[in-house]
Amino acid sequence: MTKICLTGSSGFVGSRLLYELKQVTTFQVAGLCRRLPQDTNESAFFAMGDLQQADLSELLRDTDVFIHTAARAHIMKDEVADPLAEYRRVNVEGTLNLARQAAAAGVKRFVFISSIKVNGEATGNGKAFGADDKPAPEDAYGLSKLEAEQGLMLLGAETGMEVVIIRPPLVYGPGVKGNFASMIKLVEKGLPLPLGAIHNQRSLVGIDNLVDLIIRCIDHPAAANQVFLAGDGEDLSTTELLRGVGKAMGKPARLIPVPAGLLQFGATLLGRKAVAQRLLGSLQVDISKTCELLDWKPPYTVEEGLRRCFERSN
Repeated sequence: MTKICLTGSSGFVGSRLLYELKQVTTFQVAGLCRRLPQDTNESAFFAMGDLQQADLSELLRDTDVFIHTAARAHIMKDEVADPLAEYRRVNVEGTLNLARQAAAAGVKRFVFISSIKVNGEATGNGKAFGADDKPAPEDAYGLSKLEAEQGLMLLGAETGMEVVIIRPPLVYGPGVKGNFASMIKLVEKGLPLPLGAIHNQRSLVGIDNLVDLIIRCIDHPAAANQVFLAGDGEDLSTTELLRGVGKAMGKPARLIPVPAGLLQFGATLLGRKAVAQRLLGSLQVDISKTCELLDWKPPYTVEEGLRRCFERSN
C-alpha cells in the first residue's frame, strides 16, 4: 500500500486527481486543503490552513509520496500591494515548509506541480520549450514557481528525498475557470469573434492527461529528481481551438477572419497587449522527454479532452 498526501484536493486539478487516486486499490490517499469544503462528507479531506504555517508532522507519518498541487494561482488583476511577496509567501515559503516536513518524516518522493511560466511566456519560429531549457519567467507567479523548484531540488539533494517537478501549460477540463471558461462562454453565446485567421501554435493539457501523468510520476523510477513538461502532444492555433470548443459543445464558432497584425495593433492601443499575446502568440512545449523517460503518452486527444469539458462525470 502506497500512502499519499495530496494538497489542493478541493481545487481544479487536485479534486480530479483525488478521485482518480482513490480508484487505485494500492493507494491510500489523504486529501489536504486549506479549509474543509462546506458541502462535503468526504472522509479523505483534512484541513491544513495556510501552507506556510501548516503542521503536518502527525499526518505525514508513514507517508510515501507527497503531491503538491496547492498554490497561489496566476491572477490577472492582482489587487495586493506587492504581488511578488504574496506569491513567494505561498508558493515558495509554503511549498518549502511542507517539503521540509515531508523530508523529516521520511517521505520518499515529493511531486510538485509547477507551471510552464517558469520557462517563459512565449515561443516562436517553430521552437518549443524543453524541460531542461534555461528558465526565463517573466512575471511574479512564474518567478515564485521557479524559486520553489530551486528550493525543492536543494532540499532533495540535502535530504535524499526524491523530487519530481511537472510544468503544465494551460489546463482545461470540466469546471475550468479563468480565460478558458471565458472563451467557452463567448462561443456558447454565439458572439462573432475576430479570431478566424490566427495561425499561432499553443500547447494545452487536458485535466485527465495531466492527472494520468502525475499518477505515472508517483512511483516511476525514472521520474526521480527530474523536470517534466506536460501537454496533450497536439498544438492548436487559437482559431482551431475555438472551432474545437464549438464542435465539442455542438455549436458553431462564429469566427471573422481579421489579420493578426491588425488585432495586435488594436490591442496595443487599448492597453491589452498581454491578452493579445495569449490569443495571438505561440507557446509550445516539447513533451518528448516526458514520453520517453516515463514510457508515457497522453491517453486522450485534444478533441476528446474538449468533449470531456462538457461531460459532467467523474
